[in-house]
Amino acid sequence: MTAIAPRFGPQLIRLLLVTAVLTVGLLGALAGTASAHAALTGSDPKDGAVVDVAPREVTLTFSEQIAMGDDSIRVLDPSSKRVDVAKMQDLSQGGTVRYAVGLKPGLPDGTYTVAWQAVSADSHPVSGAFTFSVGAPSATTATVPDQEAGGGLVGTLYDAVRYISYAGFILLVGGAAFVLACWQRGASVRPLQRLVVGGWVTLTAATLVLLLLRTPYTGSGKLGDMFDLGGLSDVLDTKTGAALVSRLLLLGAAALFIAVLFGAYAKRVTEAEAEAEQDGKGNAEAGKAKADLAFGLSLGGTVVAAGIAGTWALSEHASTGIQTGLAMPLDVLHLLAVAAWLGGLVSLLVALYRVPDLERAAVRRFSRIAFTSVVVLAVTGVYQSWRQVGSWDAWTDTSYGQLLLVKIGLIAVLLGAAWFSRRWTGLLGEDANTAEAGAEADVEAGVKVGVKARVDVAEETAGEDVAEAGTSADPERAAQLARQRTALATARKKRDRDADTERSGLRRSVLIEACVALVVLAVTTALTGTEPGRTQEKEVSRTGTEAAAPAPARPVSLTEPFDTGGTKGKGTLRLTIDPASPGTNLMHVWIDGPDGKPMDVPEVKVAYTLKSQQIGPLPVVPERLAAGHWSAGNVQIPMPGDWHLQVTVRTSDIDQTTIEKNVKIG
Repeated sequence: MTAIAPRFGPQLIRLLLVTAVLTVGLLGALAGTASAHAALTGSDPKDGAVVDVAPREVTLTFSEQIAMGDDSIRVLDPSSKRVDVAKMQDLSQGGTVRYAVGLKPGLPDGTYTVAWQAVSADSHPVSGAFTFSVGAPSATTATVPDQEAGGGLVGTLYDAVRYISYAGFILLVGGAAFVLACWQRGASVRPLQRLVVGGWVTLTAATLVLLLLRTPYTGSGKLGDMFDLGGLSDVLDTKTGAALVSRLLLLGAAALFIAVLFGAYAKRVTEAEAEAEQDGKGNAEAGKAKADLAFGLSLGGTVVAAGIAGTWALSEHASTGIQTGLAMPLDVLHLLAVAAWLGGLVSLLVALYRVPDLERAAVRRFSRIAFTSVVVLAVTGVYQSWRQVGSWDAWTDTSYGQLLLVKIGLIAVLLGAAWFSRRWTGLLGEDANTAEAGAEADVEAGVKVGVKARVDVAEETAGEDVAEAGTSADPERAAQLARQRTALATARKKRDRDADTERSGLRRSVLIEACVALVVLAVTTALTGTEPGRTQEKEVSRTGTEAAAPAPARPVSLTEPFDTGGTKGKGTLRLTIDPASPGTNLMHVWIDGPDGKPMDVPEVKVAYTLKSQQIGPLPVVPERLAAGHWSAGNVQIPMPGDWHLQVTVRTSDIDQTTIEKNVKIG
């Protein structure tokens, strides 16, 4: 078998650096697209509502089952003090998911803020806030977190560790599968041993970090809380916590599997090959023992790998939505196929660059396994796409569909590179002993004779050198001869490698596959944290339309004549609302007499009503600033829409009129 130099060339290093930069950039770009699965669908009181009497409790209704703690719902008064007192109550029944928290009795008038935070059924944190008012809206200093749950530094770290955990799983499972199914002698090859063990260490460490990060990721967002033992105890009671602990236990079984694979099994393979080289046939008992051990490792390894894959399926998208009984096992199969393909690809790349005597039969066997894995990925991927996307429009109208299109495009590139790899594999796998390839066999035989002759000469020379070294008492001479033999062997391996064009072509195509696979894994990680298209469409159908980008705020002004019917009852009303957007607004009212000069009146009152949402009327009593000029500096308008404005002007104890006008807010 031709030799392959162990060092990576400059082109390889540059390509890996470019791929790493693209992967990091893609992860950063996709970080903002991730969103949660559950959504708040209703509340009592409603967002922006004004109630006459303070409610006894606040209730929240969600689109699907969520996990909440006693501190998940907070109600803050205008001075930012908590006014919720009772423990949270689960009022869910049937298909309705509803939670409530009690309030202190006798709450004064003002605007109250409700902030909530929970964990969706697919393990992603969700949060939000809204306001309601008792009596009338007021100024409020209540503050809520300025970032969504799962965001910030903790969210970035959590997503990065999730990516690393997927990579560790792929290296562990794919590397072990490559050794057992494609190249059994690889069990005693140090680079492949390091690859598989590195995958196990990576996945184990990432799982531990994910377990510690769950508390700040789904709670405070403070990195220091990852060492909070109380929070860790709460995490262990959740579905995600149980899945991570189960993964750690399964990784313990995987450690035993690795020990047997690279210990007893590698020894059996080496002994069987040694006996076969001695008598040309091998020992039947040794071969049977090796086959039995390989079967046991294959069966046990498959069970452990499926169990580890199941920890993702049981805690993420496959465990929610429709047809979960079918989606979860197919998701496990999908993950195993990914590991067999991409993990085997990395193992093949390592073997091609670091192992000088990789058999061509091993490459052909991996080619068949990779083809089977692609078929499995296609079948399971089509089903998962239908299940998660939901409609044709969702492919382009939702972030999940857009990410999935990116992933499909990258897989197409990956398959293109795989096609070239299969071509090079076919050239490697040509049978030199068939009659049709007789001429090529003669040439190859001649080359082998020449190579064997050179090897024989080198061995004969090396033997003489050894004899000389043995008779020589000079240790420096022996060390010099050893260095010469090593240099000779290295030069021969480099020469044979450079002459093997098929092997060089395969290395290049497999390297491209591995680099594209890194980016595919980044997109896949982002997909697992993105709300499925089917769910996004449901939310759109509930609200009637997706939240549009807010239009630039523009002050609203109106001028209307009035006549209260009494003495000095005629005049002109001028009103401005700035910036005429949801939130705090500044309102000015001017009253002018028939002569255009400021006109004082006893009272001016304003009220806002959003009839489409049954909000209001929200009363506003402006303060007099000067003759004919009134102002209100904290007009709270909870949401955009066509608001019905009512301005009441009283010119005497009995004479008054109300001007009604619709104004556009937001």
